[in-house]
Amino acid sequence: MSGLVSENQDDRGSLVELLKVTRAIDVKGFLLSGDILSQIESLSEQLKLDRHEREADALQEVHQHCTTKTDFGGLGLATNHQFSDADVTEVLFLVSAYLEALNYQDRNSSPAPALNQRPAGRRGMTLAEKIFAAHDVSRRGEVKPGDVIRLDVDWIMASELSWHAMEKTYESLGKPGIFRNDRLWIAGDHVVDPRVMNHPRVKPLVESSERARKVFKLTEYQGMNYTIMHTEFCRERAQPGMLIIGSDSHTCSAGSVSSLAIGLGVADVTLPLVTGETWIKVPETVEIRFVNKPRPGLGGKDIILYILKELKRNTVAAQRVVEYTGPGLKHLSCDARFAFCNMTTEFGGITGVCVPDEITKAFINRRKNPKHKKNALYYQPDKDAQYAERYTIDLHKVEPFVARYPSPDDVVPVNEVAGTTLDGCFIGACTTAHEDLVLAALVLEAGLNRGMRPVTNGKRKVVPGSRPILHDLKVRGLADVYKRAGFDIGVPGCSYCVGMSADKAEVGEVWLSSQNRNFENRMGPGAIGSIASAVTVAASSFSMTITDPTSLLDDIDLTRLEKILGTKAEEKSPLRYVEPAAQETRQRPITYSAPPLAREGTIDSPVSSRTDRAIIGKVQTIGDFIDTDALAPAEALVSAQTAEEFGEYCLYHTHPDFRRRVKEEGLNVVVAGKGFGVGSSRENAVTALLGAGVQCVIARSFAFIYARNQPNLGLLGIVIEEEGFYSVAKDGAEIEIDVARRVIKVGGREFGFQISELEIRLWQQGGMSASFARWGRVVLEKITTGSHAFAGEGTLERSQHGEELKW
Repeated sequence: MSGLVSENQDDRGSLVELLKVTRAIDVKGFLLSGDILSQIESLSEQLKLDRHEREADALQEVHQHCTTKTDFGGLGLATNHQFSDADVTEVLFLVSAYLEALNYQDRNSSPAPALNQRPAGRRGMTLAEKIFAAHDVSRRGEVKPGDVIRLDVDWIMASELSWHAMEKTYESLGKPGIFRNDRLWIAGDHVVDPRVMNHPRVKPLVESSERARKVFKLTEYQGMNYTIMHTEFCRERAQPGMLIIGSDSHTCSAGSVSSLAIGLGVADVTLPLVTGETWIKVPETVEIRFVNKPRPGLGGKDIILYILKELKRNTVAAQRVVEYTGPGLKHLSCDARFAFCNMTTEFGGITGVCVPDEITKAFINRRKNPKHKKNALYYQPDKDAQYAERYTIDLHKVEPFVARYPSPDDVVPVNEVAGTTLDGCFIGACTTAHEDLVLAALVLEAGLNRGMRPVTNGKRKVVPGSRPILHDLKVRGLADVYKRAGFDIGVPGCSYCVGMSADKAEVGEVWLSSQNRNFENRMGPGAIGSIASAVTVAASSFSMTITDPTSLLDDIDLTRLEKILGTKAEEKSPLRYVEPAAQETRQRPITYSAPPLAREGTIDSPVSSRTDRAIIGKVQTIGDFIDTDALAPAEALVSAQTAEEFGEYCLYHTHPDFRRRVKEEGLNVVVAGKGFGVGSSRENAVTALLGAGVQCVIARSFAFIYARNQPNLGLLGIVIEEEGFYSVAKDGAEIEIDVARRVIKVGGREFGFQISELEIRLWQQGGMSASFARWGRVVLEKITTGSHAFAGEGTLERSQHGEELKW
């Protein structure tokens, strides 16, 4: 093997040793010269000659990562750079991480090749059902609503805030390792900000994320305030046909690029992080069909507000996947799709997903990194797909709207609230995409060109979703437009949208914001925030009163807009749609040992002492749509550690007497209305209820993520729709819940209820962590595959809706 003389034996030895130790490839005799980046290039070339293509490509990825500018997630190094010891250490870490990623890929079986056409006799499926079927571990090639299935997962997502909690859950599982180091995306966005980075409550969050990077050797990590969690993930990583699980309710944003992306609670996300698998009871799908074309300047935010106005939240979308289809999609960019997929969680849906088309493909093909486009699979719904409900939205009827505080579906045309005095205008949050920020800047520019000037009172803040977006705004002079219009430009992050860090609205302040959620106390305790599109916020910022942006939109040069956004040059290449594969049932090979606290498959590990005993207590009634922001307020997320501490904050702002009544009066069974647990994915809402002493929650309906969090954390949740129950389950009434018989006794009457065996067993075990302690990595196999799941138990139960679950 020929080679060059090494000028730096330490660097050469490190690279060669990493390759040998990590991938068992010996390049003994091959000598390197030059700086560390030159050595990587020449070693990659030699590996290609030796037909080690994957390792060669991995080194090229490292080179690209190192030379990419920092504004785009790289190290900003160059071959003529004077490398410090720290630079070399960082580069070698990346080499180790990217080579290790190949090992992770080898240990996880590849998906079955997609089919070119639908097999004869297979039922018609929606887009969502096809993606579920493609990821079904059994590879039957077909699923239907009500099936309980194990799913392979493509990506795991977390913020620095949710990762801090995930790390604790991970440690409680015995630190068993993760399924792939190149498919965990941690973004510092919720609380981190340069102004508070050393705060004693913020610093541990940063340290936790940095620790994950080092321990897991993460390849996809850009640190704090590089991007809002969903922004660059959707722009540069999520691919059509993927299944993505995130510890944030707005994970559904990736539906904009035709991924099936589902937000879950921390414990629920930690399991697939470790095993590469999750479970789901296949939901129904509702179709939102777009027709016609929106007026120029009106994008995804006004579209989803119109949908919320017409259909209301937690109604047709509740507990369902929302599939966006129709001829109107061709008029909507992926940024516009991002906004309404993002706010599908406010609509009440499990997730939202757009049927892919040429616009989707062009968006994916513009990416520079080939690995983030080569796994795209384009599915489409069958013509005979069975939707639970279908609705048509005429995009031509979309106009500038405002969702009035505190409900995202209390939507009115902007002119109905025009003139309302504002204390603050905020343009930002994950739902505000690149296109929205550009449009808002052009509206501000149009106003400035008219001679309009911002009034001196009020606060104005714009927070781009990522550093690449901020870079683009600066290069195009649009960041300067924001400054001239009186806006402070913040670093990428959630900012006022979560109101728990450096940016927080004050008590009594009235804000208009382009964020996605306007619940009580969301922007800050006692603050009042209404939602609108970025262009409406921009138009309103001049006078600090709510203002219709239409006339300013009319001043925008649409040709210039197309040039900035790149829409005119979008590729219109035809798509090749595929079908999910069907093959013999296969099992994922188990290649890791179980955590030290329990060997896989044993039954002698610690379990909860719960049995099918009765719960006896008293009723405490509560209303509809109790959201997770109220159950676990923002201040609890950055201060509370134990369940008891979270319990002290439970409904602190909205129901201040709740906790005392549980503890002193024994009102420990919550009887709620519709949509209990709506809002963000924070599983701390369940922890807070447990910490406050709640034994069970009974509701007419639960929000999807919250409903999964309950059994995963060991809280019993029961759905009862019967009106007679609520007529006697009055505040203070004595109640008995006979879990074994599935009967509730209250007010001298008995009411039956249905609940899946999976939920009961998780509750009995004390949650998913305790179940993992018992069975290790095969926990989902044990729970979902029949007779061995629970020794001596029946293998067929009924779900909350009465259908049979096939274990």
